[in-house]
Amino acid sequence: MKKIKILLASLSGSIIEWYDFYLYGTATGIVFTTLFFPNENPAVSILIAFATFGAGYAARPLGSIIFGHMGDRIGRKASLMITLIGMGGSSFLIGLLPTYAAVGILAPTMLVILRLIQGISLGGEWGGAVLLATENASKGVRGLFGSIPQLGVPIGLVLGTFSFTIINSFTTEAQFMAWGWRIPFLFSGVLIVLALWIRSSIEETPEFQQRKESGNIEKMPVLTLFRNNSKDMFRIIGLKLGDGFFNVFLMSFILVYATTYIGYSRDTALLALSLSCATMLITIPIVGYLSDFIGRKVIYISGLIGMLVLTIPYFIGISISTSTFFIMQIVLLGVVWAAIFATQGTFFSELFPANVRYTGLSLGYQIAAAIVGFGPMLWTAMAANYGPSPWVFGGFMIAALLVSLVLAIFSPDTRKVSHYDETVHEEEEVVSRVSAEPLLTTAAEVRE
Repeated sequence: MKKIKILLASLSGSIIEWYDFYLYGTATGIVFTTLFFPNENPAVSILIAFATFGAGYAARPLGSIIFGHMGDRIGRKASLMITLIGMGGSSFLIGLLPTYAAVGILAPTMLVILRLIQGISLGGEWGGAVLLATENASKGVRGLFGSIPQLGVPIGLVLGTFSFTIINSFTTEAQFMAWGWRIPFLFSGVLIVLALWIRSSIEETPEFQQRKESGNIEKMPVLTLFRNNSKDMFRIIGLKLGDGFFNVFLMSFILVYATTYIGYSRDTALLALSLSCATMLITIPIVGYLSDFIGRKVIYISGLIGMLVLTIPYFIGISISTSTFFIMQIVLLGVVWAAIFATQGTFFSELFPANVRYTGLSLGYQIAAAIVGFGPMLWTAMAANYGPSPWVFGGFMIAALLVSLVLAIFSPDTRKVSHYDETVHEEEEVVSRVSAEPLLTTAAEVRE
């Protein structure tokens, strides 16, 4: 029961964090381009709106340093409570913002500030949620446990996009743009209270608690990270770039790409995204479970190769018909990308020792996220110059995927040897010393 509560705490916060984050991504292409960044040229409005979307990604490394420091020094639980408040609170306030028509430039300014708070909060949330699960797992089920918080991405996105779909179906276009879009953001207030209640009842992870009791806590985790483990931090950045760019396209920019450049309706694009996310709910835990038997590295490499092979067929297929759009979206996002993502939390966290694990895991991942977050700006410019060309967009994705594939091939197989094993050995040494102390005392008494 304790393990289930821990996994639920990890997942619940992750759902809300990603619900809020992708809610903004959905609203960017549907609402913000018109209400907060009006321009006579639609392409310019889209470009500016997605620049603010990218700003949220750019803020994530700062959040990883702030909350990574807190998580490695004070505790995983304390850090995760604050990230929830920051993320949920900023989303709730977005739902209350006046539009450009009402207050002018102040509207997009406030929107960008709240988006930055979202990014900073998410920068600390993901790594902490993963560690909450993996540091409470035994070696044989670490991959499965590490995949559970990853379910927050598809669940959060489905909730976000589904909420827009429901509101859109019960309102006219004018009503939706006037007040309907605000409801999903305001709903964050309800979700955040629920998640805080769940997380407040859990204990600190055993690995951090052990280091706290022994006094083995780093004063400046980020400095220790760069001094001793910078190679693995940069490894994570490269490993994440390939699937990261594709993920941002498949889960955010696809709404603009499919509606603006191919001609699908908004409902069709949202349905394709929802179906692929629903498929991820099946793929992620299954692959996480399998990774404990065949290894994270094998799955990661296989997934990257699968994405490489399917890249050009994906961009060709989604423009052929609605059915091929659905199929290609489900296969590439719901199955292939989901398999890669299922392993990332466990794979990446196993590269770092416990004293800098929160900082190292979060910073490497979020720097990559900051880079790929500006993908929509690049793709908007690419579409303006070349249209929805499968070869231009496909070539971009293939180049990024090749970088990740090369790094994955030369990465260690963490299922066999990881830094989590060091903690186990440390515990065994402590037990051995404690057990030996009475014997040493008795021997000394005999000599006397």
